[in-house]
Amino acid sequence: MLIYHIMFEEVSTILAVDDEEVNLELISAIFSNVPNVIVLTASDGLEAMEILKKQTPDVIVLDIRMPKMSGMEVLEYLKSDPQTSLIPIIILSGDENERKRALNMGASDFIGKPFDSEELKLRIMNNLKVKKYNDLVKDINEVLQKEIMKKTQELKVALELAKEAEYEMVIKFGMISEFRDEETGAHIKRISFYAQLLGKLYGLSEEEQNLLLYAAPLHDVGKIGIPDNILKKPGPLTPEEFEIIKLHTTIGAKILESDPRFLTLKVGKIIAEQHHEKRDGTGYPYGLKGKDIHPYARIVAICDVFDAMTSDRVYRPAFSVESTLNIMKNGKGSHFDPDIFELFINNISDFIKIKEKFKD
Repeated sequence: MLIYHIMFEEVSTILAVDDEEVNLELISAIFSNVPNVIVLTASDGLEAMEILKKQTPDVIVLDIRMPKMSGMEVLEYLKSDPQTSLIPIIILSGDENERKRALNMGASDFIGKPFDSEELKLRIMNNLKVKKYNDLVKDINEVLQKEIMKKTQELKVALELAKEAEYEMVIKFGMISEFRDEETGAHIKRISFYAQLLGKLYGLSEEEQNLLLYAAPLHDVGKIGIPDNILKKPGPLTPEEFEIIKLHTTIGAKILESDPRFLTLKVGKIIAEQHHEKRDGTGYPYGLKGKDIHPYARIVAICDVFDAMTSDRVYRPAFSVESTLNIMKNGKGSHFDPDIFELFINNISDFIKIKEKFKD
């Protein structure tokens, strides 16, 4: 390898590959007075490949007919490697068919042999300008990509914070009614995570599981509209009072009625309206049966009954988990969806962990 001209500061590198020494000397001489240009030379394709392992030139001037490794073989290799595929390659050849074939393989330019020194210089300089422009675009794209990644991460953090804020607001909203019913925010969180887990076990998508997490706390929001003397009554309710209690389902649905784009409120409305429906049609407010009850409501119904029975109430102390499950089993197929209930029972230890985590 010969280096005929080296300038300091930022430089452009030309690799000339030709088995005729006189051509290499001529190409080097052409750029002897051009600032910031290095000319590297190789006398055959194999020598060129060795140089390319150590350095990536800005332009390659490539002869076609060479011993050991032809220019076509070098060209094919360079264009197949992503690291070198964008280097401008100027073909040296006096054969028109060779030039056409080289251009078809991805060569950027050509000049006939014997070549005119001034024309070759202009072609090399033009290709250097294109290379520098492409490098600049690549650098800009890399900077932009890094900035996009940074902004994307910032947006992701902001969205996660927004979701956390949304969940916290839903919890607080749900607690408004629960405080009036002598319940706690822990009950709201338990229902939330019970529903998410049971939705996962039921095979719902991750998106639907998260919707349950955010919407389940709104199941009893309609209790806001129930008078205190009924909601907090320590003894049994009269039939008339129970009819008023039932209204919390339709009141909740009315409160949560909104634009369909707000999925949390949309799912919350379904749950609030249907979580007291029973599989056999004896529930309220509409007496829906079986699959007419939305899966979200069927899931929350099980979670709500379990948590209500295992929690202290103004009119009774909490049941044990064992007693609660024995009672709930009597409602399998009549009150509760049997398939979802089986998932709940078979994974009860996971639900107990949630209950322990969010104690009153």
